[in-house]
Amino acid sequence: MSVICVKYRILPTRAQETALSQALETLRGVYNSLLNERKYIYETTGSGIGQYTQEKHFSMWRKEFPELAQVHSHLLQNVALRINNAFTAFFRRVRNNETPGYPRFKGKGTYDSFTFKQYGNGVKLEGETLSVSKIGQVKCIVHRPLIGTPKTCTIRRQAGKWFACFACEVGIEPYPASSEEIGIDVGLEKFAALSDGTFVENPRFFRKDEKALAKAQRKLAKQARGSAKRRKAKKVVSRIHERVRNRRHDFVHQFARRLVNRYGLIAVEKLSVKNMSKSPAPKQDESTGEYLPNGASAKAGLNKSILDASWSQFRTVLMQKAERAVRQVIEVNPAYTSQDCSRCGHRAKKQLKERWHHCPMCGLFLDRDTNAAFNILASARRAGALARLTVWGNTPSASMEAEEAVPL
Repeated sequence: MSVICVKYRILPTRAQETALSQALETLRGVYNSLLNERKYIYETTGSGIGQYTQEKHFSMWRKEFPELAQVHSHLLQNVALRINNAFTAFFRRVRNNETPGYPRFKGKGTYDSFTFKQYGNGVKLEGETLSVSKIGQVKCIVHRPLIGTPKTCTIRRQAGKWFACFACEVGIEPYPASSEEIGIDVGLEKFAALSDGTFVENPRFFRKDEKALAKAQRKLAKQARGSAKRRKAKKVVSRIHERVRNRRHDFVHQFARRLVNRYGLIAVEKLSVKNMSKSPAPKQDESTGEYLPNGASAKAGLNKSILDASWSQFRTVLMQKAERAVRQVIEVNPAYTSQDCSRCGHRAKKQLKERWHHCPMCGLFLDRDTNAAFNILASARRAGALARLTVWGNTPSASMEAEEAVPL
């Protein structure tokens, strides 16, 4: 079993939109209160407070604050869960010696969703109408039917629009068996080079809208805070981000779907995009104390392109679709995939600007990324063979670090 999200656009009336916005503001206040309570108790007693202890306060708070009675109890419990998740993530980062990022209070307009933890209790989709507790019957654009068993429903405000997101539990749908295999090397010049010799162009959605976004942001910066013009300018900025996000989402899902439909084995690199997009550490002159050039400006541009390519999103979507279709996806170690020759295995270092692979041993001459795709597929085959020997490869989707690439 796996979980997928089905997202519908909802069209509330003005009165319903006001009620939805008021519910978000009420929940934002609850979030800040729970965060302040945790902070105060720790500072005064030195001990923490848990999620379920905080949930016990809601019955008393509902008597003191009538506005809390205007939201469903599940929504209040979800706020306590979000606070708990925020602190869990904070302490995990502390344990891993990462930048902690203490949970922050939510400013006005920054709390943009609430969740019903049980479908059918407070929310239900009936035809093209979404019944929401305390809100009423909201018109819903049902572009496709719900699949599987809906578990939760999240109402989200995004760029001035409202959406209902259903988390549905679905079973597997095995596709016909396929003996075809493909290796994929992702990059920036091309989004992907495939081991069959073809390429997928990098759409660069953010780069294409970068000038329009900068113009909208400059206009937003000139408006007075709290003014109607600022709200209007802010909506323009949000719409540009939304357009980029939607196009990227559509591209990634369609490409992943084409791969899953055709290939029985798909080999990808196990890239750590988070580490690849880190800013360089500052360099300081020991004698003068002045900071030296460290290439941060150039790295910022590279990081922007890496994040625009959405490699992590593609890999996540691919593995989700492959798992449901009972296809095998193997992640391999990307080390030396561009340097090793896919024919003879000879390793020769290359600079990033060298875009062609020319082996001095066997004379193989082909595109650098295509050579890497061959090596990625070869590593996946070796990993798959090892997995079958250990009876591990019977699962629909495999994720393991293969050893260095071996020649085809």
